[in-house]
Amino acid sequence: MWTTTISNRRQESGMTLIAVMAVMAIFAVALLAVAPTIATEVQRERELEAIARGEEVAEAIRQYVEFYRGAKLPTSIDDLLEGLPEGTRTRQILRPSAAIDPLSKDGKWRLVQADGKSLAPFAKAVQAYNGGLLPSNPSQVFDRWAIVIVNSLNTETEADKATPVDEELEVLTENTPFIGVASQDRGKSIVAYYGLENHSRWIFTPLFRGTGVSVQPGRNMNAAANVRPATNIAID
Repeated sequence: MWTTTISNRRQESGMTLIAVMAVMAIFAVALLAVAPTIATEVQRERELEAIARGEEVAEAIRQYVEFYRGAKLPTSIDDLLEGLPEGTRTRQILRPSAAIDPLSKDGKWRLVQADGKSLAPFAKAVQAYNGGLLPSNPSQVFDRWAIVIVNSLNTETEADKATPVDEELEVLTENTPFIGVASQDRGKSIVAYYGLENHSRWIFTPLFRGTGVSVQPGRNMNAAANVRPATNIAID
C-alpha cells in the first residue's frame, strides 16, 4: 500500500511539473510575440518625447531671438538655459530636461545653422506637408533668415534637390550661432514628423511657425503670397 501511495504521488508530482513547464512555455511564447510590440511602443514614446523637447527648444530660440530683436542668435544650448534678463531677475525660457536629446547617445542636440543648406530640406518637407505652401514666421524678426532659405529653394538645381546623405550632416553641438536643433541620431523613426521618418531630419526651429502668409513654390518670399493656416506640429 505504501508503495502504491508513493508511486501515485510521484506520478502526480511528475504531472504537476509537466503542467508547470507547459504553462511556462506558453508564457515564453506569449512574451516573444509581444516583445516587438513593446519595443516599438518604447521607441515611439522616446520619439514623442524628443519631439516635445525639440518643440520647447524651438520656442526658447524664438523668445531669445525676439528679445534681442534679431541682433544675435544663441550659440549654445547654455545660452537658452541661462534665460533672459527681466529687470533685476532672470526669466527662464528652457527647462533643463528639454536641453537633453533623448535620442542622441551623449544627449546633446545638433545645432542647425541659419543657412539654406542646413534648413532647405526641412523647409521643403514642411512645404509639402502644408499643401505646397510655407507657413509664415512667428514675427518679422525671422524673415531675414527665411528669405535666404526660401530663395535657395527657388533656385536649387536637380543636384540640390537630392536628399543629403547622413555623412554630409555636420554635427555641431556648441560654439556656433543656430536657429534650430536636431537629433544626432540618424536612425529611421516610427513617428513621422512633417512626413519625415528619420531622426536626423527633424529640425526644431521657430521658422515657419506663423498662421498667416505662406509662400508658393517658385515664388520669391518678397512677392505676393497666399494665406493659409499653418500646421505647427505635424506628427503622424
